[in-house]
Amino acid sequence: MKNVEIVGEAAYMLSKEFKDSHSETQWNVVQGMRHVLVHDYANIVPETLYDTATTGIPELRQQIERYLAETDWQQWENDN
Repeated sequence: MKNVEIVGEAAYMLSKEFKDSHSETQWNVVQGMRHVLVHDYANIVPETLYDTATTGIPELRQQIERYLAETDWQQWENDN
């Protein structure tokens, strides 16, 4: 549960520009799960959390790994 929460928090910290340019990821869903885990934990559905951890997170990981592979790190360093 805590790991899924951390993923949601990390998504929340991404810039709007990044999320807009990677719109195939459902950032609002990722952040929404974090919101439920932190603020509405009495209503957590264990099956939903399990599905998120076993299916949603691995799918998200693949997307993130692709984003990282596509990043021009030299340009990123120059911009920052």
